[in-house]
Amino acid sequence: MSKDLVGNLLSLLELEQIEVNLFRGANVDTGQVRVFGGQVIAQSLMAASRTVDDRECHSLHGYFLRPGNPRLPILFEVDRIRDGKSFTTRRVVAIQNGEAIFNLACSYQVAEQGLEHQLKAPDVPGPEDCLSEEEMFAATMGTGSEMPEPIRRMMQDRPIEMRRAEPFSFANPVKRPPFQHVWFRTRGSLAGVDQKIQQAILAYASDMGILSTGTLPHGKSFLNGLMTASLDHAMWFHAPVNCEEWLLFAQESPAAAGSRGFNRGYMYNQRGELIASVSQEGLMREVQQTGS
Repeated sequence: MSKDLVGNLLSLLELEQIEVNLFRGANVDTGQVRVFGGQVIAQSLMAASRTVDDRECHSLHGYFLRPGNPRLPILFEVDRIRDGKSFTTRRVVAIQNGEAIFNLACSYQVAEQGLEHQLKAPDVPGPEDCLSEEEMFAATMGTGSEMPEPIRRMMQDRPIEMRRAEPFSFANPVKRPPFQHVWFRTRGSLAGVDQKIQQAILAYASDMGILSTGTLPHGKSFLNGLMTASLDHAMWFHAPVNCEEWLLFAQESPAAAGSRGFNRGYMYNQRGELIASVSQEGLMREVQQTGS
């Protein structure tokens, strides 16, 4: 990846149309063993949105079926389930090597006025008072070669800047209540980017770390005893979004059972407006640790 991080993300969302209802998305091989789930959600949403003209997405629901190969392109097949007067429904299947790796159902609505209410935004330090993830990880895990390779790969060239209101360490997690608050924004301008792409970027960011919320009460992470993976993901869009502005992702994990952690979150802008809600269930399977 070059250092035009936002440009690279926007390029990933510029799908190639190869047939009616069929699109191809590129990958960037960053050394990860599988495609980042947020990328597949965002690209699937973009494929659906390319078949919808006069309305924006209000909800999406997806299942991760197989790990994606970051060295291969992904095909996105769109099924135009319904085009109604107020609502439009699409189904998308993401395919590699002839097999489905992800499926998505999403719904679009014509803009309407109606009753409104929302949960109040939590009172947490602002982004200017929080350490960046790079600073936090450097303080707990070192820099350069001292940082564990999975973390160094994860942090490399991320188009989304994140700042955590609470201390966090993948290498040395401590048990604490299953709540966390993360500020995030793109690492560059989104001038001229329309709401459909903004929603896709928000969907991309929604998979960045929410699964870790369920690990907090157990003092574990994927670096010290857990196999983790996103299983399913849902999102609801409540208001227009600008992802180049700081957004607060307030996360909680109400339950974990059956080697699965259930997590949900609420995304607010700095004016306290609730712009989106997210829920996700993820695999949290304990693995046997081997001695050195």
